[in-house]
Amino acid sequence: MELWNSSTWGSSFILVGILNDSGAPELLCAMITFLYILALASNGLLLLVITMDVRLHVPMYLLLRQLSLMDLLFTSVVTPKTLLDYLRRENSISFGGCALQMFLALTLGGAEDLLLAFMAYDRYVAICHPLNYMIFMRPRVCWLMVATSWILASLSALGYTVYTMHYPYCKAQIKHLLCEIPPLLKLTCTDTSRYELMVYVMGVTFLIPPLAAILASYTLILFTVLHMPSNEGKKKALLTCSSHLTVVGMFYGAATFMYVLPSSFHSPKQDNIISVFYTIVTPALNPLIYSLRNKEVMGALRRVLGKHLLPTPSAF
Repeated sequence: MELWNSSTWGSSFILVGILNDSGAPELLCAMITFLYILALASNGLLLLVITMDVRLHVPMYLLLRQLSLMDLLFTSVVTPKTLLDYLRRENSISFGGCALQMFLALTLGGAEDLLLAFMAYDRYVAICHPLNYMIFMRPRVCWLMVATSWILASLSALGYTVYTMHYPYCKAQIKHLLCEIPPLLKLTCTDTSRYELMVYVMGVTFLIPPLAAILASYTLILFTVLHMPSNEGKKKALLTCSSHLTVVGMFYGAATFMYVLPSSFHSPKQDNIISVFYTIVTPALNPLIYSLRNKEVMGALRRVLGKHLLPTPSAF
């Protein structure tokens, strides 16, 4: 087989995403555009509200602000190029651009993975140890959690990106929405089975401990909630946690499919659908899930935008 020269920064890949493999690409393009605008508006508004309203300057909302920032950046790494490529009928991405997109996507995905675990710990402390909440979740601890999420994720992403892009590639057509490890490895000229095993092991190592911490936190929270004497307290705690668990389920479901399931379970069409879900759909839904049922966020939104623009929120 003739070797396609992919080892230089001037070479290009061809991204054959979901819009190129759809029976109704115009409709799908319109839906993706709507979801991207929704993601920009909802995450941007949540960032604005949390930043401007001093009543939300508490650990829970500091972490939520970081989640909105990650979602906003994650979808912006992928969606604008996908839409522009479809409109221009030009699907190429340079070797360097592919490497950069992979690094950013892995960094943001990994940071969100760790941040969701820290958010579960925050809810555990708030519900199970409320009197010590501001001790365990003091500002220095919160910023350490945020910094840990970004630093560990970026270091992991750098290692993955450098090693993945060092392979020689025999094909240029990536049958995927973005540059990610599994679809890229299918284009290499060499045996990558050992590296695929390492990606699988590292994927399990990076995903399972945070997920186990989340499950442990919410198990302890459930036991505490069941022993609460107040029904109102139970309702408030369960509603707060249900929002987080919904986001956790969407994120970890997609991440597990892409990086934990063996390659034999993957197909280009399935991978494209899953990638749309976690790069476009989830970032648009996350701020809505967290804000619509949250009395404090809705109250802050009314204060920031004006009391006459939004209806009075119902009880939390």
